[in-house]
Parts: sequence; C-alpha cells; structure tokens
Amino acid sequence: MGLLRATDPADFRGAPLTYAEVGATGSPVLPAGYHSAEHAAVVGTGPAAFERATAAVLDWRAQRGAGFRVRADGPAGAPGTVVVLTAGLPRFGYDLPCRVVWAGTEVDERGFAYGTLPGHPESGEERFTVRLTPEGDVVYRIRVFFRLASPAARIAGPLSLALQRLGTARYVSTIRRAARG
Repeated sequence: MGLLRATDPADFRGAPLTYAEVGATGSPVLPAGYHSAEHAAVVGTGPAAFERATAAVLDWRAQRGAGFRVRADGPAGAPGTVVVLTAGLPRFGYDLPCRVVWAGTEVDERGFAYGTLPGHPESGEERFTVRLTPEGDVVYRIRVFFRLASPAARIAGPLSLALQRLGTARYVSTIRRAARG
C-alpha cells in the first residue's frame, strides 16, 4: 500500500483494527502470543522538560524523528484519529496505517497508543507515554506487542525486528532532544 500513491487516512476511517486485544498496552502484562517489548528512558528533569516532551509525543515528533512521513486526520491525543506513517521514499514508501485507541492526559503522565489497521505489516499496538516522577525525572516509555502480519514482514522477520529496535532508539533520541529544548 502506498506504492506510487499517497494513502489518505480517510481511506481507513471505518476499517477494523487487526488485533483483538485493544488497549492491552495499558495492562500490567502484555498479551501472550505476540512479540512484545518495553523501553523506558529518562529524557529530562523537571516540569518544563515534561511539558516539552509531552508536546513532542502528542504532535507525532517521535515518528517524524524516526524518519516516517506522518499523515493524520486528527491529533495523537484524540482516540479515533487515523494516522498513516510512511517509511521510505516519497511515492515509493510503505504505508503503515494505525488508529489511536487510547490517549491519556493525567497531571503527571500523558501519551497515546495506536493500533494497526489493514495493510500494516504488523498486527498489534504501541503505546507512548511521558511521566514526571515525584523525584522530577521525565521518563519516556514505549510498550508494544505485535505479530508480523504481512508475507513480506514474515519473510524479512529478523530484519523487521531489527528495524523496530532502530525505530525505538530514534523515538527515544527525538523525545530526549525535545525535552532538553
């Protein structure tokens, strides 16, 4: 999907999510039967860094910092928003459609989670949160569970997993820079 054309988020407005465990990135234990990962990093200190990191998470900056082109029909902080992330070159990229399934705007923890839609090479969910600890640390956390869903992703299995680890490192680096101003 996306090869030689730009996919519009509106194309996925009524599409079903490709997994059953919607919202499970917020559960204490991630679902069985999936690859899963959690990563947390201190990206700054203090309320100002927390506000900057939160703003970066909620405006898709981590995804852009990882090299994706982002087309969304709403903000990351609004459940129901459809986002199409595109990896690769313009007009020759691979589209990764997702829908925001959770958004949190608590005083000391904010973020969102999105789940995969048809056409995404994976099936699952990813959650991005920023938390201000009582000690003043700003912690950026990513939780994900997924299965390789497309034939191409399954064939490229180890490469797909390596690309996901690289993406996580870029997400953290981008949010760390944002938190520092």
